[in-house]
Amino acid sequence: MKRHATAVWNGSLKEGAGKITTQSKTLQNTQYSFKSRFEEGVGTNPEELVAAAHSGCFTMQLSAFITEAGFEIGSIETKCVINLIDGTITGSHLIVQAKIEGIAEEEFQSLVKKAEDNCPISKLFNTAITSEATLV
Repeated sequence: MKRHATAVWNGSLKEGAGKITTQSKTLQNTQYSFKSRFEEGVGTNPEELVAAAHSGCFTMQLSAFITEAGFEIGSIETKCVINLIDGTITGSHLIVQAKIEGIAEEEFQSLVKKAEDNCPISKLFNTAITSEATLV
């Protein structure tokens, strides 16, 4: 399976602006800019999108592990905070609230750690990055 998204940027870093479109069209020409990334402008930014991806992926993975362990899930809510300091992502912090019938605290914490280590986005954070670039 392959998924894709496209970003188009026009202009300089600070005065320019871009638009992001995802394959599913959930994001379609969604604006982003220097202000939406580093200040308080309207639009999205890469760190917000990474946080959405990590919280969604982690929550699905945790759901799978809890179900495999034989528990019924009432709900799982995960907030992901991405820290960007001096141009470097320094961490992804997951804040989880879950309603799980009959699970012991120790087993729940173990499954949270297992999901944290095994969701595909968590694994991406520790992977080699490669690229292919063409000037047109």
